Order: sequence, then structure tokens, then C-alpha cells
Amino acid sequence: MPPRELLHPRHWPTWLGLGLLVVLTRLPYRWQLQIGKTIGLLLHKVGRSRRHIADVNIGICFPEKSEQERQQLVRQIFIDNGIGLMETLMGWFRQPDYLLDRTSFHGFEQVKEAQARGQGVMLLGAHYSMLDLAGALVSNVQRVNISYRPQDNPVMNYLMERGRAALYDQCFTRKDIRAFIRTLKNGEVLWYAQDQDFGRKNSVFVDFFGHPAATITATSRIAKAGKALVMPITYFRREDNRGYDVRVHPPLNIPSGDDVEDARIANAFIESQLREHPSQYLWLHKRFKTSPDVTEKKGLLYKR
Repeated sequence: MPPRELLHPRHWPTWLGLGLLVVLTRLPYRWQLQIGKTIGLLLHKVGRSRRHIADVNIGICFPEKSEQERQQLVRQIFIDNGIGLMETLMGWFRQPDYLLDRTSFHGFEQVKEAQARGQGVMLLGAHYSMLDLAGALVSNVQRVNISYRPQDNPVMNYLMERGRAALYDQCFTRKDIRAFIRTLKNGEVLWYAQDQDFGRKNSVFVDFFGHPAATITATSRIAKAGKALVMPITYFRREDNRGYDVRVHPPLNIPSGDDVEDARIANAFIESQLREHPSQYLWLHKRFKTSPDVTEKKGLLYKR
């Protein structure tokens, strides 16, 4: 039962909306994908602000594309993030083995081998559009701990925490660095992402698609303190929309002893994946919000 304060009438519209979406997760899978596509196209049409953010990001990262190609890509980004919304609900409100028969897992033997040696593993993820569904699927083959950022909406936050608590060993807020390190020292697995702009503090500026991006250095510090291997994990919907590929890649040379180099390595890996799957990513986030120029106002690139 939700906490009493979340049952206040001011939260009823959120509960009603989410209730409808939960019902939709009981429809046939192909129908859910079509609903997600429709949601994405609607948001593309009415979400002027987010569409502008995506336009700016794609213009910066794919300057070689024509204007028409960039607009087509932005449209597809909204479609894939709309489908990603439905996939998030699938991850939260369906059984963890839902869609397991549509999923291929690769590279998890590397994780188990490291753990057999008593070494912790940091799975370096990113905000690919099927993130929460990927977590539910991975829970079938690998025990993991995760980091997350609490949601501003209390109802959404409650449901997110409830859904994730059922899937993972432990869920840590992203600032609980000591817990991350303790988990890795214990030879466990931590799923972690560094691919958003959290401001200048504890960040370095390294290229992402040829443009300087504020990139947090916590990955290096946590991995070093936890004596952990850093292995990238990717999760993408197949182009034919018939299933998913979840892959753990060989360890990166992180920590190398150089925070800037480590941030560069991580960004380069994510960039390589997005060149293959450019629309299955949260381009609706202001990735270049913070400028290396301390005199430049935050978010200037996104001003109209």
C-alpha cells in the first residue's frame, strides 16, 4: 500500500494516468510498441522544448548529416523514447522474465569470472532508451546493485523505487559513494552511468562527438577505491523490433591513473555505440549544458 500522503487528491491524476499505462502493459507486445511509437510522435509534435534540445544535440553530434536527415533522426529519437516509456513500464510492472525469450545476453561470463576471483565489477551503462527494461531482464541472469536519481514526482518516485527494489540487491542514490565502494569491495556488481551533465563540480571536460562535455570523474574514483573492473554494458532494441541484445563488453582501462583519460575512454565508448544506434538514447537531456568557459551562462547552447 502506498504511503498515505501519496493518496492525497492532488496525486489522483498521476495515479490515473499511470494506471492506464499499466493496463496497456497487459496488451500484446507488438501493440505496446505501437502505443509507444504513438506516444513518441505525439510528444514530438507538442513537446517543443524537448524537441529543441534534441535538435541542438543532434546538430552538435552529427554535423555531417543534412538538415532533413537530422530532423528524421530527431523524429525517430522521440519514437524510440516513447517506446522506451512503455519498456520502462514493462520493466516495473511485468514479471522480470517478461520478454526473456526475446532477449540475447552476451559477455556475462566475464562478470562471473571476475566475481569468482573475488573482484567487484562496475557495469558502466548509459541512458539508452530501454534502461529499466534492460535492468529487469538482466536480473534473470546476474545479481546487481544500481545507482539512481530520485524522481521529483513523489508518485513516480515511489513506483520507481518499488519496481527496482524487486529486481536488484540494493538501490543506492547516486551520491552514496561509500555504498558503491563497499559493494565493489565485497565482490559484487554495481550498475552505474556517468553520461549526463551534472555540472562543473567533480567533472572534467572531454570530447563527446567532438564537443567538450562535462563528464563526472566518480567512475574512476569509485572503481579505484573498490578495486573493481569497469565493463561497459549496452542494451538495444533490435532494428526489426522483435527483441533485444544485452551485452557486457571487455573491461576498459579504467582507472588508468588519469581522470581526464578515463572520462575520455568512457565517452568514446558510448559515442561508438550511439553511432550504431543513434536514436536509442536520451538525447532529450541537455548533454552540453555546462561550458568549459566559466564565464558562459549554463545552458547557453540551448537558448533560442
